[in-house]
Amino acid sequence: MTRVIGITGSIAVGKSTVTQYLLTHGYCVEDADKISHQALNKGTSCYEKVIEKFDCLNEDGTINRQKLGQIVFHNKDKKQDLENIIHPYVIETMQKRIDQYQGKLIFLDIPLLFESHLEFMCDKIIVVYVDEQTQIQRLMKRNHITQDEAVHLMKQQISIEKKKILGDYIIDNRLNYEDLYKNIEKVLEVLKDETIYE
Repeated sequence: MTRVIGITGSIAVGKSTVTQYLLTHGYCVEDADKISHQALNKGTSCYEKVIEKFDCLNEDGTINRQKLGQIVFHNKDKKQDLENIIHPYVIETMQKRIDQYQGKLIFLDIPLLFESHLEFMCDKIIVVYVDEQTQIQRLMKRNHITQDEAVHLMKQQISIEKKKILGDYIIDNRLNYEDLYKNIEKVLEVLKDETIYE
């Protein structure tokens, strides 16, 4: 029986460092963002629906992702329309990969797991955590933006403090890589123990 573990966090908490660690240590990680990106490729069911609804085609028939991004960034209804097309595709693709997977643990990297109400896909959920002040500092440094801009971006998601409460396991990423890797290993040990005794 495969156990499905969701991994989420908020912007600039270092979630990709955690998923990279898992990948390099031989774990299977399905990336919701990558699947969303593939959803807009020519030939998918999403591609047809998007070009029907949005004026965003390049001359070569590919979707102009930048233009599409600008359309939905300034219009909440259109953003919702796009999500209604892409989200079912992402869920269906991830579910197929879960069904086909033969191992004991599979991880789903879903940045907006709680915002998209995808808890139902996971047996347990890991939240990668840093406090909000650290998050602001990292976001300002990473994106070269002001504090106000960083706070604005963070407000587009459920706060990291609330996600910390909603998660089953917390991986603290406030210190250095060495501590982060130790924290990841601690959670992996618990997950492996739970899997053995199920």
